[in-house]
Amino acid sequence: MAERRMFTKKIVDSDAFLEMPQSSQLLYFHLSMRADDDGFINNPKRISKMLGCGDDDLKILLIKKFILDFESGVIVIKHWRLHNSIRIDRYHETEYLDEKKQLVVKDNGVYTTKNKVEVIDWQPNGNQLQPEYSLGKDSIGKIKNTLCQDVIEYLNLKSQSKFTTSKAHCSHINARAEEGHTLDDFKKVIDNMCDKWLTDKDMSQYLRPSTLFGTKFEGYLNAEPKNKKEERPSKSWGVTI
Repeated sequence: MAERRMFTKKIVDSDAFLEMPQSSQLLYFHLSMRADDDGFINNPKRISKMLGCGDDDLKILLIKKFILDFESGVIVIKHWRLHNSIRIDRYHETEYLDEKKQLVVKDNGVYTTKNKVEVIDWQPNGNQLQPEYSLGKDSIGKIKNTLCQDVIEYLNLKSQSKFTTSKAHCSHINARAEEGHTLDDFKKVIDNMCDKWLTDKDMSQYLRPSTLFGTKFEGYLNAEPKNKKEERPSKSWGVTI
């Protein structure tokens, strides 16, 4: 297996990457350094524990789609082919062939699941960049379920409620996620509106998924917290006698 690993600024300088907690970024780099020549890792939890990272860091990488997971527990670096191109004389194929068979290489450089797409023999002869892969249906379902659970748990914690991850609640969350919103966005909406409504008997009833994560989501996301308004200094007018 090749010993050197590289990273493209296109990925690690992106807003999506830099907005993640530093612990998630650290975990990503270490996972990438320990991946095989196809970008697969069989012990992500052990690496995370070794670094002192939490389960949330792996979840964030999954939700942000920087890694893809399989039922076997193996993961793959989604942008592996953008980061690394390994000469064929130094390349050693992954031993996780069952997982690799679930993926194909697309022209735009992302991994995707095999769905009536012809598998491409990608091994480079030189230093040209090669594409990578995307989430399969099973993995997408897992990520959506994880996001829904995290959002509902945070809402219950902040609002002292007992909402469940019902199909109706998750449909609102998944709709916003498909628009590109992250877990941090959901938490900010919950923080903003709990700050405004939690102590208001008339408004506290609206601290529910259908209201918070519906069509007014972006308005709630950009709402100014109540305590921030209170901290704003009032304008004073000088009087000359």
